[in-house]
Parts: sequence; structure tokens; C-alpha cells
Amino acid sequence: MFFVNLLIAGLAGRVVSQLPPKPEGITVLKSKFHENVTISFKEPGICETTPGVKSYTGYVHLPPGFLDDAVGEAQDYPINTFFWFFEARKNPSTAPLAIWLNGGPGGSSLMGLLEENGPCIIANDSKTTYLNPWSWNNKVNMLYIDQPNQVGLSYDTPTNSTLALRKDSVFFESTPADFSDGIPKANNTFRVGTVSSQELTHTANTTVQAAHALWHFAQIWFTEFPRYKPEDDRISVWSESYGGHYGPGFMRFFKEQNDKIDKGTSEERGAHRLHLDTLGIVNGLVDFAVQGIWNLEFGFNNTYDIQIFNQSTYDYLVNEWYRPNGCLESIHACRAAYKSNPRAARNSTSSCTRFATQCEDKFIRLGLAAGRSAYDIASPDADPFPPPHMHGYLTSSSVLSAIGVPVNYSMASLAVGQVFDESYDLILGDFLQDIADLLDDGGVKVHMMYGDRDFVCNWMGGEAASLAVPWSRKEEFAESGYAPFTVTTGTGGDGVKGLTRQVGNFSFTRVFQAGHEVPSYQPQAAYEIFMRAMFNRDVPTGLVEVSEGLKTIGLSDSRVARQTPPGMVDSKCYVLKPRTCTKEVWDTVVNGTAIVRNYFVVGAEGEEDWKGDWGDL
Repeated sequence: MFFVNLLIAGLAGRVVSQLPPKPEGITVLKSKFHENVTISFKEPGICETTPGVKSYTGYVHLPPGFLDDAVGEAQDYPINTFFWFFEARKNPSTAPLAIWLNGGPGGSSLMGLLEENGPCIIANDSKTTYLNPWSWNNKVNMLYIDQPNQVGLSYDTPTNSTLALRKDSVFFESTPADFSDGIPKANNTFRVGTVSSQELTHTANTTVQAAHALWHFAQIWFTEFPRYKPEDDRISVWSESYGGHYGPGFMRFFKEQNDKIDKGTSEERGAHRLHLDTLGIVNGLVDFAVQGIWNLEFGFNNTYDIQIFNQSTYDYLVNEWYRPNGCLESIHACRAAYKSNPRAARNSTSSCTRFATQCEDKFIRLGLAAGRSAYDIASPDADPFPPPHMHGYLTSSSVLSAIGVPVNYSMASLAVGQVFDESYDLILGDFLQDIADLLDDGGVKVHMMYGDRDFVCNWMGGEAASLAVPWSRKEEFAESGYAPFTVTTGTGGDGVKGLTRQVGNFSFTRVFQAGHEVPSYQPQAAYEIFMRAMFNRDVPTGLVEVSEGLKTIGLSDSRVARQTPPGMVDSKCYVLKPRTCTKEVWDTVVNGTAIVRNYFVVGAEGEEDWKGDWGDL
């Protein structure tokens, strides 16, 4: 399972998070348009503590059968989609609204909220929060959504389970359990909780299916929260990682529904037209047929002079990509087969299966043998950044009670990852065409930002995807130059933070010294790109109003802008996120000799010369 393991990237020494407390203080509203559809919410009063600024957590509840006609298969399970909404800190009644989506598939959007661009930053005690000055809700209403069903805090049927932690997995291995005779004691690799059913048929299995569910969510949410629907219905979608699929696919589906509403042919009674404003893509996988080869190029000759592949491995993999019946041909054959007969495309001898069995590992996992992080080539595989404090924070009973959820938090959904993998959604889709249609026919602004130390969705592949978008100004975009992307406000001071190519409403920015989650590494730079895009200013400077005539001038090849990598950091094992742990340290967690403080391993019993600077953990 490629992306669910790579693109999403609490247990102290005693019992920790058990079953979540019963939700209290919840307001439940019945839909004005749909029988048995409800929305539940509360004001949590945590994270966003700016005086007078409100936030809401809750669920949109869709009953079984609600999406039968949309997904083409029986939806015989409930869908309870979690959201966390934050008012803009300034003028929320007139501020635009942006939806944030993490990727995976199966990754929770609370990663974006609590690790990247949300209102609060969690301290290293995994309990205390402080305000983020670069929060994207400074001037924009922000809506974070866990989707599709079973991701993060979204669920079908709450199921009591035992949960096992493994070193090389982002998942809890969940097993339904009966706790009527008592709750077993937790330890550093074993816990109990309430999670989704893990049933593979109880979630979307493609980007197309997920788009249907999210559109219905948006229709219901805007109906019940009318004061936060902008005056001109403007909404934007910003998506990360596998969000390179989600963002274009979802907005294209929204556009199709708008067209039906305009023509009076919408199947949805009382449907609202949504003014689609901006699509943002952060280190996104848009098209693997375009971007896959650049994993090799980036691994062999990147702008940090960190070589992941040697020459012989590089030559071998390039041949595997381009040879007859190789990986690239398999992708195109799989797409053709899927369009003609999706069921046949899933058989054991299909081109789709050939790609999955012969290519995924070759083009992703082999590149990680150098001991570098897939998300930041300047860091070790056991990467301590972004700080993983959110995982301990979300084990707290007081936090779960404040946000009013009946399930424990999971960073990633094994069920969602598996069904997307089995549907070959990774290599399907017309997402480049979707972007072109949004630019040419939908009046949508599209802005792409890529941290240039990320491997798995590297900036070279992102640049190639931007140049492959078949919109009306494709040639003009390719001929434009890269202008310096400068940060000119805030405590970060003036300075060049990257390079931007922009023509009209379309831009691509390479952000220097940033890994996969750009807002974590370069919070001010990501904030400036977001705000300039949302408020129609040029991305390089923020000083020019965007017009059709806007066109950047500068470097024709951004690869000449080399960067010096920072020094390699030490790993810090956080037991709720095993991938931060080296094998040697994780072994102490497994055998019970680890000394744990605030979820960090700070030593081992019997070892006096423990290495690591743990500060005040």
C-alpha cells in the first residue's frame, strides 16, 4: 500500500487513552431538506483562544442509503463526517471560506490543523497550546474535514477495539473487542479505544466516490451554518499530498453540480450553487504518469546534492519506467481498461495489477534505502519533524470531551487506504484535465506550492505536473520565467523564500528549505502564498493585483537555484508515532525498558549514557 503508508505521515509507560467520554453539550439540528439527515455540533473552546473568535466541532450525519444513487453501489452504512470550523480572526462575516483536506488516502485533516496551518500550536508536553501567528484563519474562515468515512474522527459505527502499534506502520492494527468484563491495561504498544468498524465496504474507494460524499456534506453544512457562507458563496479548497487527487477531483465535481443547478437539472432538492474561488495544492500527487519518473530524477540529482540513488540503480529504474510493458505503459493501459470495464481492470492479470506488483515498490520504497525521510531528504528516516505532539494531545479525555466525539483519534485509516489501493485510484483519473477545466471554464484560481526537500511528492514532479496542465495558456505558462518569491511582512523579515512561475490565475511555487508539510517548515512563506492566492494578489510579491496580463519574468530553469541542506537532526522517539523511532529505540519500547516522558523516550532502564538532547520534556 503505497500512499496510505507514505503520504500521511499515546502511550506513556502507564495506561493512557481508554474509551472516549460520552459526548455532552451537543446541539443537533435536522436538515431542512432531507429526512433523517442531521448535523451535530458544539463550541469546544480549545485551540483557538483569541478573544471573541468562535470555533465549532461536529458531524454531518448521512443515513444508510443516502448516497445510493451517487456512488453506484448500495450505501448500507451510516456516514458521520467530522469537521472543525474556525471563524476568521478578522471580519468573519465577510471573510471567504477555505476547506482544508489532508491526503493519504486515509490521512486525517487534523494533521493540517494541529501540525501545519491551524490556530494553535501544541507544546512539547502534548497538553499546552499557544496561538499560531501564521494561522490561515487570520483572515479566512477555515473548515477542516476528516474524509472519506472512517478517516480520523469520522466514523460509520463506533466499535470498541484493541489497538496495536507497530514500528513501520502509521496505522493502529484494530481488532473489535468486548470489554464487558473489564478494559485491559494499556502499554506502549497496546491500547484500547472506540474506532470505526474497519469494514472495507463502509467508505468511499475512489476519489470520484469521495467527491459525491463531500459535496453532500458541503450542501448540508452551508445550509445549517448560513452565517458562515460568504456573501457571494465563495469557497476554496486547499489540499495536500494525495490531495493532488482530491482537490481537482472534488472541485470538478462541485463545478458539475453547479452546472446542473444552473440548468435546473440537479437531482438534489434545494441544492445551493457554490461559487468556486481557489484551488490550492500543497506537495500534491496530481498525476503519477507525469510525476512518477521525477522520483528518480529527484533521487539522483536534486537541488540539495543529496544522492538517494546511485548511477546503476537510476539507470535500471529509468529502463523499468520506459521499457515496453514497463511502468509507464502499465499506467496508461490501466487507465484505458478502467474506463472501458472497471471490474475487468481489477483482475489478477490486468495492467493495473502489473503496475501494483512490479512498480510501486521500485519507484518509492527503493528510494528510501538511503536512510532518509520520504518527507524531507535532509532528515533521517526516523524524522522528529513536524513535532508529533498532536497525537498525545488527542488522547486526552478532556480534549475529546471538548470536541464532543464518540471515537478515538486515528492518524490514518487502514480501511480507506486498502480500498483505494485495490481500486488503483493512485494511477487513475484526469486530474490535470480537471485543473485545466477549472482554469478555463470555471473561473477558478489554481495555485500549487511544493517544499523542495520532499521526496515522495517532490517539487520536480510538481513542476512537471504544472507544465502538463492542458489549459488554454499552457505554452505561455511554460515560456514564463521564475520570479523570486519574497516574504515581506511579519517577524520573518524580508527575504527570498522560493521561486514562482505565474500566468494569470495559475501559479507554481518551489518553496526553499521545506519538506512535505510546507506550512510546518516555512509557516510564514506558506501563509503568504495562501493569503495572496485567496485575495487575488500575485504570489511572488503580493503587491500586484492579479489580471489576465500577469506573467512572471525570471529564470527559465529553477534547478540552477541550488540549496544547502541543514545539518542532520537527531531522532526523538515519540511512542504514539513509531516512525519517529529508530529500530534500536523502538526495541526498548517493545521490551518495556524504555523510560517515557510526555510520550518521548528519554532513556532506557540500565543505560546511563543515553544519547539525545531532550530539553525540558
